[in-house]
Amino acid sequence: MTEPTSNAAGGIQYVPYNRLCLSSLNVRKKAPTGIEALAETIGEKGLMQNLVVHEMKGRAKLPKLGVCAGQRRLAALDLLVEQGRITKDYEVPVLIVSQGEAVAASLIENREREAMHLADECVAFRLLTEEGKSVAHIAALFAVPDIAVRRALKIANLAPSLLDLLRDDRLDYDQAKVLALSDDHATQERVWGDAINKWQRRPAELRAALTHAEVNASENALARFVGLDAYETAGGRVRRDLFSDDANAGYLEDAELLHRLATQRLIELSQAVGNEGWGWIETRTRYEATEILRLGRIGSNTRKPTKAEEAELATLNATRDAAQAELDAYYDEDCEPDEERGERLEAAATAATISVDQYAERFETYDPEDMKQAGAYVYLDDEGRVCIERGLVRRETASTTQAGAAHTCSANATRVPKERPLHSEKLCKRLTAHRTAAVQIELVQQPTVALAVLMQRMIPVVFAEVYGRSNIDSAVKIDVHTTRDALVSNADDMAGSVAWLALEGEREKWSRMLPRRVADLLPWLLEQGEDVLSNLFAFCVAATVDGISSADRPHAVNEISNTLAVDLSRYWKPTRSGYFEHVAKDLIAAVVGESVSPQAASEVRGMKKDAAAEAAELRMTDSGWLPEVLRNREVPERVTYGYHEDDEGGDDENGDAAAEADQVSEAQASPGEEEVEPY
Repeated sequence: MTEPTSNAAGGIQYVPYNRLCLSSLNVRKKAPTGIEALAETIGEKGLMQNLVVHEMKGRAKLPKLGVCAGQRRLAALDLLVEQGRITKDYEVPVLIVSQGEAVAASLIENREREAMHLADECVAFRLLTEEGKSVAHIAALFAVPDIAVRRALKIANLAPSLLDLLRDDRLDYDQAKVLALSDDHATQERVWGDAINKWQRRPAELRAALTHAEVNASENALARFVGLDAYETAGGRVRRDLFSDDANAGYLEDAELLHRLATQRLIELSQAVGNEGWGWIETRTRYEATEILRLGRIGSNTRKPTKAEEAELATLNATRDAAQAELDAYYDEDCEPDEERGERLEAAATAATISVDQYAERFETYDPEDMKQAGAYVYLDDEGRVCIERGLVRRETASTTQAGAAHTCSANATRVPKERPLHSEKLCKRLTAHRTAAVQIELVQQPTVALAVLMQRMIPVVFAEVYGRSNIDSAVKIDVHTTRDALVSNADDMAGSVAWLALEGEREKWSRMLPRRVADLLPWLLEQGEDVLSNLFAFCVAATVDGISSADRPHAVNEISNTLAVDLSRYWKPTRSGYFEHVAKDLIAAVVGESVSPQAASEVRGMKKDAAAEAAELRMTDSGWLPEVLRNREVPERVTYGYHEDDEGGDDENGDAAAEADQVSEAQASPGEEEVEPY
């Protein structure tokens, strides 16, 4: 098959208008525009540019000539004939080409004239491939990169109904690119048809619908760690994304295989770490900040680096400082943000910091005996890089070592650290103050529950002969004191709390209704109806609830909270001042990674602490996320002392109760045990 030439089949010829018809090989399918203006020009000046035609198959002795290039000019001639301005024997200049050359001629002609619609151009590329033209040949013919041709062929593979929508501009290019990720027309049409609302037709939402069970290779840490080649070698399938410039762009269909490959490789890498002499090694496919931060650490020594190592470390430090300075300068610029540049600078700063940290690890040494009681975590960060945390001590190991230290006076006993809590005492009090306010305002609206809560506190005291000496672990203080001042003193952001504002509104309402003198209070109460008394009673009980705690542990206020089904996310939001500036940056990144995305966590990890806290607030204020302290809904175990009579009394039972009381007394006298508050 020959390529079209400037003089195919003998050059320009003149044929009568009535021999012309529109060819099915004309790649322009969208109706042409501006025909009236073009007809006026032809009517006044004549047809100055030829049409490109090919012979149509038929039984006529003089075959029709199909116009494969020049659809707008043919439409203008049709209009002139209808208007009677030219006759059907009007001589039209044409270039006759073979049928095999028609598609290429039409495509070349249309690209050089009025811009073709994207859908028509893509379909034309597909027609050329169906005629046997290679991607490279088409790319060379139209002076475009191979990837542009491949992308056009992807668009051309859309279902015909979707191509029609694209031609009519009811489906835009970005949406088409996403739908083209699937080669199945039924799937394409289903995803588009299911997207009823406008927001569901955003490219990101369409992509999620198509790839909901697949792994985004360009963003997933495991995919970066394993590599697409290793994944495909193991039999995994990849849905390639031709419209991304990322070399790893695509979607992995077998998440289980990917996780298995990553775990196997991590285990292999961890063996070398285990040979260092650690008591245990754990591998994780992601950074578990809450898990690692709870562990203790053994002490270490730092050896002095050699001169060569000092010089190399100085170079790495200089590179890190320069990268961070460039990133800080970018943040300080007062101009339109350049997202691509920002991501590049953040990645460079993070990589430089990691390089310094990894190089510095070679100078850290541990006592061999301590190493036997400690271990290391081998995990992947958000970029798929292998990281190692050494010198970690588990809770049970620390407890065992501490117990042994009570009987020995070895110097090593001081090396075992106390388990570090995830949140400080001050932050726990801040968070639980908000929890208390939330429970109070919910209790205000439930007088019956408020009555039950108070009675639960009073009855064991009044009926001591029934309940014995019980430790009354209650959130309500029977000596009647409010927790209003405690809420404000422990949480300086309480004034903006939804629960606090509602509570203060209730307080102001009742303050206006109550008599000014205490002597008038009882007569006033006796005059009130049942509704007023029950609602006032509920507010007063709620005001005595005390759920503030200095640690994340089971609390009696949770029993009330669970009864009321309090949704704490309605009353507390993760803000910079209320949470993020009070925790470590690693924990901020872990929280963002859990609630937003690994990519967002990676961005936060590359920022300074203040910027990271601010960024986390922007991403998470309305996420509904709660810290562990507020997610903890456990209730303390009830402890009972002395005699407790069940359905039937007896001497044996009294004896058992007395023995139990003695055991408890001994437990209270034992050193190191937590004291139990008397009621």
